[in-house]
Amino acid sequence: MKPRRSLLFAPASDLRKAEKALSLDADGVILDLEDAVALAEKIKARSLALDVLGRAGGKAVYVRVNGVASPFLVGDLMAVMGGRPAGIVLPKAESAEEVKRVDWLMGQLEKEYEIPDQIELIPLIETARGVINAYEIAAAGARVKCLAFGAVDYTLDIGTSLSAEGDETFYARAHLVVASRAAGREAPIDTVYPDLKNPEGLARECRLARRLGYQGKLVIHPAQIGPVNEIFSPTEKEIAYARRVVEAFREAESRGVAAVQLEGKFIDYPVAVWAERILAIAGCLGLPSALEEKTENPGGSVFGTTAGESC
Repeated sequence: MKPRRSLLFAPASDLRKAEKALSLDADGVILDLEDAVALAEKIKARSLALDVLGRAGGKAVYVRVNGVASPFLVGDLMAVMGGRPAGIVLPKAESAEEVKRVDWLMGQLEKEYEIPDQIELIPLIETARGVINAYEIAAAGARVKCLAFGAVDYTLDIGTSLSAEGDETFYARAHLVVASRAAGREAPIDTVYPDLKNPEGLARECRLARRLGYQGKLVIHPAQIGPVNEIFSPTEKEIAYARRVVEAFREAESRGVAAVQLEGKFIDYPVAVWAERILAIAGCLGLPSALEEKTENPGGSVFGTTAGESC
């Protein structure tokens, strides 16, 4: 699994901003054909998005198309799929049926353009109906690797507004994590933080999202990338502790023991699995990882994978 700590939105209608986004440290860029593009510019923005896709290099570039209720969706997909984006972001996804229709169309275009690999589809959950149907949406097809949450439209839909505390989004956020896990998908990606002048609020919201189980966050300004990447990365302390857990548990397993105490804490299989996941993420990000450092691995992985395999 490649890291998706930060996905930066860039308007597909603004070539300068889109090209700048490619040079930044976000894990991925989302070229936006939806809310960031005026109606009069939507057709033109498609060709600009295709141009940017051609310059992506190794950067993961996604395209947010217009939604299924829009007259632009089919044209958007026909225009950009040939550019082989890393994925398509589908806004206001509300049902598995919608996702399956888009999935089918993407499959037809992959055949038309002779694209060998399946392009990802990220449903963006932005309404109450989408939240309720999150499990079915996540399970709608193999190209759906993860969900994303859009709090601004969601709060509008449920008749409230987005607050600094974010209490009104807690149920939706928690539900998306559970639904994603139940469907066997990656952890979801959290909503944008719209207050650009409140870095403390951004950090607080990132820490909350990570505790809830999110893998990263949608961002709307270059200044947000660094703090988001930092908070959604394992800390040196977490990596060091995870390394000690894995080593202690492997030693215990070699003696036929499935539980051990480490630094006064009880360690069993769930804790060992957590530790290996931390080290796997660290390995994907190029951070120190005990799993990468070991040339011999007599105990193997306690959950059947290694750090390298998860990237």
